[in-house]
Amino acid sequence: MKKYLTYFLAGTAMYFGFVGLGYAETTVSAEVQYIFNTLLFLISGVLVMWMAAGFAMLESGLVTSKSVSAICAKNIGLYSIAGLMFWVVGYNLAYGIPEGGYIGSFTAWSDASAIDTGYSDGSDWFFQMVFCATTVSIVSGTLAERIKIWPFFLFAAILTGFIYPIEMGWQWGGGWLSAIGFSDFAGSTLVHAAGGAAALAGAIVLGPRIGRFGAKGEVKPLEPFAASSVPLATLGVFILWMGWFGFNGGSQLAAGTLEDITSVATIFINTNIAAAGGVMTAAILSRLIGGKTDVILMLNGAIAGLVAITAEPLAPSPLLAIVIGSIGGAVMFFSTKLLFSLKIDDVVGAIPAHFFAGIWGTLAVPMSNSDTNFSSQFIGVLAVTIFVFIVSLIVWKILAATTGIRISKDAEKLGTDRAEIGVIAYGIRD
Repeated sequence: MKKYLTYFLAGTAMYFGFVGLGYAETTVSAEVQYIFNTLLFLISGVLVMWMAAGFAMLESGLVTSKSVSAICAKNIGLYSIAGLMFWVVGYNLAYGIPEGGYIGSFTAWSDASAIDTGYSDGSDWFFQMVFCATTVSIVSGTLAERIKIWPFFLFAAILTGFIYPIEMGWQWGGGWLSAIGFSDFAGSTLVHAAGGAAALAGAIVLGPRIGRFGAKGEVKPLEPFAASSVPLATLGVFILWMGWFGFNGGSQLAAGTLEDITSVATIFINTNIAAAGGVMTAAILSRLIGGKTDVILMLNGAIAGLVAITAEPLAPSPLLAIVIGSIGGAVMFFSTKLLFSLKIDDVVGAIPAHFFAGIWGTLAVPMSNSDTNFSSQFIGVLAVTIFVFIVSLIVWKILAATTGIRISKDAEKLGTDRAEIGVIAYGIRD
């Protein structure tokens, strides 16, 4: 009992101790730091896992009512696939990379926890796994309403087991991007732009939904493609927003000192106000340019602001965080228009909010982090996005040529709920 009381008192002193007007210079044992660091990973990981629900709700709300059950099936399936694949091979592909190298080992994860690592190996695996799941979640919504579910699951297995672990290991695993000074604090490029690149490749191979664009490329009227539930999509964004505090805050990777826990608080603030900046920028632009205050663009503005600040949520001042998030919202707005002009059908707007905003956020890192430079950031963005796009494009084309990836025209008109799942989400149809 005395032992645990000592830990409690030490932790209390660590978080709340003051001397005069400044922080107490408290040094706690390695074991106590191990405990607090592990708790940060576990709690943050649970928050990021909750983002899976956010993606499911956002996508369910933005698809038509005849494709909601399929979205739910894809999201719970992809999360499960990510968990299995990241354990079987993904983790060691990322973290088994030789210093400055390119690829790790094709072996399953195993626990090697030790006090001198500073945290439980299992907590780190869990935290990194939910990042992996987030990457493939981005792909799901873009390809909704016309993709077969099992080819999508096959792609999810390849992305989470091989493509994502390799590229994220280039920086977070101590690979070659880390060696040249590339910095991506919590994954604007490694997670979000990468997921967006995979989604873009899939959208190109898959093609748009039937009737989405006119003969001259014009976007068809809203009604045939109306969102099934804007309230559900809004709930999804708020869940994602909440989960992002774990996404960015947990990426501090430590909570065992006063400096670390203070940094986590700073990250929370910058994350929140960057998202707010993205929302309001999207609202203003949609009103000024489109004549209406588009709630869907506001929702994606929040995501774009969150994605943009993710590359460096600690170093910026609050004002700069707002600027970064606001520009992220603007990038999302104009890249949405770009996709329309290119006849690329992204059902939920994931490519503008994750791919383009992620690139912007990564390139903006040198604005606040003096340890980085534009050239290394540019090289990192190019390397990750080109690698993921090309490999994903090859995989999508192979799947299209073998299993087929697109449902039939009749099935698309019927809806993926009936054609692919056999369960309808709503008793009353549009």
